[in-house]
Amino acid sequence: MLDSYLLLKLIHILAAVVVTGTGAGIAFFMFMANRSNNVQAISVTTQHVVLADWLFTLPAVLIQLVSGILLMSRQGYSFSSPWFYTVITLFMVIGLCWLPVLRIQYRLRALARQAAGENKLSPKFKSLMKVWTLLGVPAFAAILVIFYLMVFKPLSLV
Repeated sequence: MLDSYLLLKLIHILAAVVVTGTGAGIAFFMFMANRSNNVQAISVTTQHVVLADWLFTLPAVLIQLVSGILLMSRQGYSFSSPWFYTVITLFMVIGLCWLPVLRIQYRLRALARQAAGENKLSPKFKSLMKVWTLLGVPAFAAILVIFYLMVFKPLSLV
């Protein structure tokens, strides 16, 4: 029989993998489509990126939050510990980067659809892609720091 703590930990880890993998995959495919300057490829990619964020990223983020809180409670860790404050701050940094990214993705998708009809990307698309990329860098770095904190727990948990 599977221990409920280990099952919760597995769910938490799998959600972290989904968030990280989806983020890296979205970034790679958006970057490569944009770099290609192929308007049709960009149009299709932006559509899929918006969908992937709703199908994979959002549910995984919610699962991360809930399972993380449950794991802390289960282990008796303090919600006023330096470790928790650091993790929750990084989690909020990621969210503060991701929310504008979502909005930008909708705008990129609309601009890409328009470009597909005209077979030419607007300068606005390229400008928004730069902002999208710049927001992704600190968010992804914060994810990696959270992984480090999850595994090594260098700060006090009590």
